[in-house]
Amino acid sequence: MAKFVLAGKADCPYYAKAELLADLLQGSLPNFRIHKISIHPDEWKEWLEATCKTNGWKHEQSPLIWRELVDRGGRGMILGGFSDFLEHCQDYYSIMSDMPTDMMLKIAAENLETKKNLIAEEQHQLNLIQPLHIWISGALNPTCHILIPSLVSSELFPQVSTISLHLLDLEGDEEGMQGLRMETEDLALPLLHQVTVHTDLEQAFQEADVILLLDERWADDSDRENEEEEEEEEKKRQVRRLSARYRDYGRLIDERANKEVKLLVAGDSFVNLRCSLLLDSARSIDSRRFVTMATQLEYEARAVIAKKLKVRTSDITDVIVWGNISGSFYVDLQRAQVFNYDGAIKGPASFSQPVLEMLYDRKWLETDFQDLVSCQRAAVASKTGRAAAVSAANGILTVLKAWNGISSPDEVLSLGVLCPDQYNLPDGTVFSIPVTFKEGKWSALFDATVGDELRERLRLSADELRQEKELGSES
Repeated sequence: MAKFVLAGKADCPYYAKAELLADLLQGSLPNFRIHKISIHPDEWKEWLEATCKTNGWKHEQSPLIWRELVDRGGRGMILGGFSDFLEHCQDYYSIMSDMPTDMMLKIAAENLETKKNLIAEEQHQLNLIQPLHIWISGALNPTCHILIPSLVSSELFPQVSTISLHLLDLEGDEEGMQGLRMETEDLALPLLHQVTVHTDLEQAFQEADVILLLDERWADDSDRENEEEEEEEEKKRQVRRLSARYRDYGRLIDERANKEVKLLVAGDSFVNLRCSLLLDSARSIDSRRFVTMATQLEYEARAVIAKKLKVRTSDITDVIVWGNISGSFYVDLQRAQVFNYDGAIKGPASFSQPVLEMLYDRKWLETDFQDLVSCQRAAVASKTGRAAAVSAANGILTVLKAWNGISSPDEVLSLGVLCPDQYNLPDGTVFSIPVTFKEGKWSALFDATVGDELRERLRLSADELRQEKELGSES
């Protein structure tokens, strides 16, 4: 069977003439097959050079015609241009082409128009696929592995048809990152459009719609026992290193990310500071698009209270975390409620009672309770031998659900944000405060009470955050 490939510029008259002759042969001869490749004129030169280089051919004009020899173990045998094809048809099939010039030009114009329409249709189809671009830094963090299946889901992003997941880890090795990419693709998640992996900042945060910053592995060696001065020097080194990185992050986010990006900082160390550094460098993006996760602390506090009251963690609600999330935070129970408490007063499943009325030990609340919450994450790590990745992932997903309008607008969450003009907090400081979400925007809880004692605790947190930032500014 004769198998020919006919390639040419869409507006080339000789390509049109060769095409008509090939159609005639294919219609007349049972063993003649032709495959046509119409190339846009602007792309012809590059396409021709690449094709000839791949096959070791020399050819300069349109059209290019070759005979396929794949079934004989070869790649293809070049025939040449229109004249060579015409001569071949005359010699082998005794068929000639007598197409007039005006017909050649007409068909060439139709070919070009058809090619333009095809390109336009392809572009239209591509435009219909507008993936949500999610970037995760610190992608080799265990939290990322737990996040991915729930993150790439219609439950979390109900209005999204497809998601592009971009995994970044500046400390990660290429083999580990490629393994994570393959594992993610193996999940066969319906919304997943593509997975890309990055170990440098060359493409970082390009077209980002959602950014989750998990990287903080520079702090892994800080658990060793040091003298007080050595610990202080270690802290300075860590802060300086993350300050340099997060200023780079902020600059790139400012240049490359969607202006409506949703950015969430998570982790165990310096989370308020990291968010503040991003805000300093990403000035063109609304500061309300940058938040820091305190929900993990909320859940840990709820677990401590639930154990004390002998109820489930889910039976405790409306716990507030104020201040420096990874430093001198304060757990506030002024709005906290307990459900299903086995006390003197009982009611239906919807009945709740104030936690502060069920806990009479005020000394425990002000000392042991705060200390237990501070140590809860470390206690989990000592049992499992790794960071509390499951609860971290759950906290991140809780914030994203609220931000995407999936949770109840009445749900109160603790969130690290650039302080609004409320609660008499210092301007320009990223603080954890109680918020609610409505229509994709957070608002500070208007009826939270900040008494003298809490205000003093927040002042201490503000001083701590200021000192952290000053450490990062030192040369």
